[in-house]
Amino acid sequence: MSSPATDALVGIGEVAERLGVSTRTLRYYEELGLVEPTGRTPGGSRRYGEADLDRVQHIRDLQQVLGFNLDEIREIVGAEDRLDELRTEYKKGVSAGREETILREAMALNKRLQSQVADKIGVLEGFKAELRAKARRYREVADERGITLRS
Repeated sequence: MSSPATDALVGIGEVAERLGVSTRTLRYYEELGLVEPTGRTPGGSRRYGEADLDRVQHIRDLQQVLGFNLDEIREIVGAEDRLDELRTEYKKGVSAGREETILREAMALNKRLQSQVADKIGVLEGFKAELRAKARRYREVADERGITLRS
């Protein structure tokens, strides 16, 4: 008999369909250590829970929205996982010395994540500046030729 937790798990095909990725992508993410299915059937089929789906969606967002590559994403999700571990430990209650160590590590991880995002923003700002410079040049050429361009 299955438990309610087991009933909530879905197969790789459903995950792929719901998130708009291929089953091959999900297997590759697992191979890279980016996501680990919550469970497996007795036959070995992967079974995913809502947290797994959220993680895959987060990975996709880091790729598509922020433009991180999979190596960068591995670093990011690794840091996020470590922050979750530290948060869990902290909430259980720790000594004052351990509390300081946890907070220092959390701040260092957060700083590293902020730096990665800032670097990515810098690249995007550079690209945006290049596009603006090209647009200015197009306007100059149009003005020289007596052509009116809309903004």
